[in-house]
Amino acid sequence: MADFIAKYEKELGVNITFSVETEPLGTALASEILGKDDSPFFVLNSDVICDFPFESMLKFHKDHGSEGTIMVTRVDEPSKYGVVVCKGDTSTIERFVEKPQVFVSNKINAGLYVFSPDILKRIKPVPTSIEKDIFPVMASESKLHAMELPGFWMDVGQPRDFLTGTCLYLTSLNKKSPSTLANGAAIKGNVLIDPSAKIGENCCIGPNVVIGPNVVIGDGVRIRRSVILDQVQIKDHAWIMSSIIGWRSTIGKWSRVEGVSVLGDDVHVSDEVYLNGATVLPHKSVSVNVPDPKIIM
Repeated sequence: MADFIAKYEKELGVNITFSVETEPLGTALASEILGKDDSPFFVLNSDVICDFPFESMLKFHKDHGSEGTIMVTRVDEPSKYGVVVCKGDTSTIERFVEKPQVFVSNKINAGLYVFSPDILKRIKPVPTSIEKDIFPVMASESKLHAMELPGFWMDVGQPRDFLTGTCLYLTSLNKKSPSTLANGAAIKGNVLIDPSAKIGENCCIGPNVVIGPNVVIGDGVRIRRSVILDQVQIKDHAWIMSSIIGWRSTIGKWSRVEGVSVLGDDVHVSDEVYLNGATVLPHKSVSVNVPDPKIIM
């Protein structure tokens, strides 16, 4: 992760500081950095995907002038979530209700926050969850506001949800910047391909596919609703659907990978092998069919 971030630190001209936990400490904040002045700061959960409207979110926070802002999103079935309840028609959060059986709200925490440095005084040097330990107290003091997220949102912490989030992102990209998506006879629907990737003849790629740097795809390959990470090699006539292929992996000729299969780093699948819902740990070779979901260690 540090190596990956270093690339963008250089490209964007910003300084990035890592805080590494030697043990799980809940939500941690670097108070010596964030509290150096009275500037608001963002806190983001890393397992969500959305349009990230930072400018409008910061403006909203400064306009209400209180201690914290939570981005919320509407869901169809609020009984599955902890919901955010506001005071009347205002943005001030009144309380949080976990998995309500009677409708009180359909807005849930989207995992994007803006805080004023005053919040740092609430956080003690012990394992702390902002959501469970801090937010209820702030809500009781009317110090927390909710802003509704425009556009799409998805929790992508699980492979199946990650693929759904990829579809949502590609749809959004098609609306905002369609020229960034791939086109051509082999491309079907929304597909994002790194310029360094090589695609063979008579392939069919898409819809909803992301292909990373230095990927090599052979002839007659079919890929749908999948993410292919860096330096993967997919040999002739392979089929990949609803799966995540990890860095430096190889998919053999006429192999079929589907059913939300997830291949780790440096996984090698032999020719004519069928994987359905397989989770393969890094540096493994798979030479037999896996017809039912299974972890290969």
